[in-house]
Amino acid sequence: MPRLTRLDEIFTQEEYYFVTACTANRRPLLASHSLHGTFQQFAKTGSERGARVGRYVIMPDHIHLFVCFVETELGLSSWMKSLKNTLSKELRKQGSQSPHWQKGFFDHLLRSKESEAEKWLYVRDNPVRAGLVAHHSDWPYAGEIIPSSCLQ
Repeated sequence: MPRLTRLDEIFTQEEYYFVTACTANRRPLLASHSLHGTFQQFAKTGSERGARVGRYVIMPDHIHLFVCFVETELGLSSWMKSLKNTLSKELRKQGSQSPHWQKGFFDHLLRSKESEAEKWLYVRDNPVRAGLVAHHSDWPYAGEIIPSSCLQ
């Protein structure tokens, strides 16, 4: 049987990730208009730090997002730490006690548009599978910050 080989090249020169971060003890802290606004503001200013956020879904106890890093010394770990700190600041303003986040996060380096599309369809329908809405478009805590992905 032939041995499977690694891809010779990645589809993009930029680092493009699918990321999931969960709240501590899976507490339902995240699905609120104020936290959503804080996330959007952070993501919109991400380009200044070399990070472009594409699509995302904020669930009550976790967040899924697609983020691309372009010509930056800031890596995914530092950026995620900054995102979690920013969202924790908003949660503290709402009166939520720490800790807010599980340690670490899950990330997957995307290598193709097919991989991105497959992950997006799964993420997009999370609120439906969780019984929060009847159709994914009804979930108010999802969207896209920068419409074009790194995978062009």
